[in-house]
Amino acid sequence: MLEPVSDYALNLSGDFPVHALRAQFPALQKNADFIFLENAGGSQIPQSVVDAVVRHLVDFNVQRMAKYPHSAGVDRNLAEARESVAILVNAYRPEEISFGINATSFIRLVSLGIGKTLGDRNEIVVTDIDHDANISTWTALEEYGAKIVWWRMRDDGALHVGDLIPLLNSKTRLVACTATAHSIGTIVDVAAVGAAAKAAGAELFVDAVHFGPHGLIDVQAWNCDYAVCSGYKNFAPHMGFLWGRYDALCALPTFREDFIPDMPPYKIEVGTFPYENVAGMNAAVKYLESIGRRVAPCEGQSRRASIAAAMRAIRDYERLLSREMILALKRQGATIYGISDENAVEKRVPTICFTLEGITPQDFATLMGRAGVGLRDGHLFAPRLMKRLGLSMETGAIRVSLVHYNTIEEIHRFEHIVERVITGGGSHREAP
Repeated sequence: MLEPVSDYALNLSGDFPVHALRAQFPALQKNADFIFLENAGGSQIPQSVVDAVVRHLVDFNVQRMAKYPHSAGVDRNLAEARESVAILVNAYRPEEISFGINATSFIRLVSLGIGKTLGDRNEIVVTDIDHDANISTWTALEEYGAKIVWWRMRDDGALHVGDLIPLLNSKTRLVACTATAHSIGTIVDVAAVGAAAKAAGAELFVDAVHFGPHGLIDVQAWNCDYAVCSGYKNFAPHMGFLWGRYDALCALPTFREDFIPDMPPYKIEVGTFPYENVAGMNAAVKYLESIGRRVAPCEGQSRRASIAAAMRAIRDYERLLSREMILALKRQGATIYGISDENAVEKRVPTICFTLEGITPQDFATLMGRAGVGLRDGHLFAPRLMKRLGLSMETGAIRVSLVHYNTIEEIHRFEHIVERVITGGGSHREAP
């Protein structure tokens, strides 16, 4: 269920320590006059994450599983990171976490394994609001005999589980869906999707990449079988990780050299990956824990409880950002795609897709970039959704995406710059 906006979130002054947290991000301090509104394309990272990456590169920049101290340090760092990420997603056991290059490669790895085990259950449900990485990887299985079934967004910008249930039957092998639309910001009721899939005897694959920085991932509550996430949106360097239910990973066919054990995580983590970035992901989890201890101090609080407290506070604060940004865009005459009601921000994250009359997304993004605002234009890696919204692949839309280190003041500055740009008032750099 989507929780209502709390009294905390309605308090515009708030108790969320945004300025203290911003001080931990070197990029925000170095570029104090720049407004980062392209966090869906990669969030900035705190100093503790930078330090963890540098420490690994200086002390442990070797291959793992060898019999000397530097290599043993790699093994220790990976084990610690696996434990941290397992806590982050509420895995049943750390071995369910596999590290690698990015989420897309993990989606492809799982899809290829699924393609080899379709049998009579050959139907795969995909949505039209997902990132294309969680669509094309599954439609590619049609050559293996898969039948693709589409679960489509309604005109209200949301996926309704009531529309999914009639699509499920004894032939459904898997449902693939996002936890949050990376393009329009809609939150999906993943727990309800998981319940429906399990009732039909199907598996659930969740793309949690965009949800990660905005809410509490809980693979147990979601009742899913696989989930992917990426460090680069979660205040960590570029890397990805896969969570899989242990028995599902054991049964999944994967490519591996003969000397690699046929068990997770080894059968998934084939080849070398950026160990230093995994060290950064470990530090990013600890950063979130520190937020939880700060906003809800409690002696003896578990790591998972600290993360949960952090994500509750972040969700509350980000609702303020969503509401303020939606109102600002409406004042500037923007057409907002997806959930555009500023009083329904509990159904979305502060990732907002829009267009403005009289200016192309490309020209707008260029002018805003010159004025010191980073945002995204184009098809947003969701070509099917662009078509559904009546937008062309060539121009697409504009996307602003905020996270917990963004501020209300930045939104007000953004609106001022937008007003100048669309009225032809120039695109010089906004003063800090």
